Amino acid sequence: MEQKITQQNNFFYLTAALILLLMSSSLVQAVSDGLLEYILQGVTALTFIICLVSLRFDTGWYRFLISMTCCWLVAILLRNVVEIQKLDVVMLILMFAFFFGTFKSIIKQILFTGDRVDSNKIIGSVALFLLLGLMWSIGYLLIMEFAPESFTGMTHKPWGENFSRMAYFSFVTLTTLGYGDISPASPFSQSMVYMEAITGVFYMAIVVASLVSSSQNNQKK
Repeated sequence: MEQKITQQNNFFYLTAALILLLMSSSLVQAVSDGLLEYILQGVTALTFIICLVSLRFDTGWYRFLISMTCCWLVAILLRNVVEIQKLDVVMLILMFAFFFGTFKSIIKQILFTGDRVDSNKIIGSVALFLLLGLMWSIGYLLIMEFAPESFTGMTHKPWGENFSRMAYFSFVTLTTLGYGDISPASPFSQSMVYMEAITGVFYMAIVVASLVSSSQNNQKK
């Protein structure tokens, strides 16, 4: 994998890994609850590995992502062996930190390295959008860990069992669809939801416009 992934195609692999994580989280709902958590942990670990290999060209953020991955794996081991429920919060925080670091690394490579816009950068912008939805879904899961009644249409379960539905709600909010089957019930969760909707609108306006502008400038040259 490491020989095939280059700076010209790394975002293709990374985006595919994120899509795999999202799709698998919904598909594994058919398996038993006990097995569901282990499958999701395995897919998440695979996603982390692909992200690491894809972003190894950015040495600064690569070290940060390596450390987050190692801490997350240790937290999983302790969670499964010692069965400390509070480690779920630690795992979610580490996942958020990893995806945030991935987001920062991608946006640096897309918007601040050269003017040429190619297919890899366009796919990278898709990865940024997926990461926004994932980070917000993890944020909502963290809210539910501390305030289980923060969302209507959701019941308090281990985060692995709620991940698929919360990711669904996050992307519905990010795209401002708002179906209404899940909705925020507390003032804090409501503020988080409308902030995500605002972020989704501004993402389209800023990132996509930046890519179009860079492409036009490159054509003029």
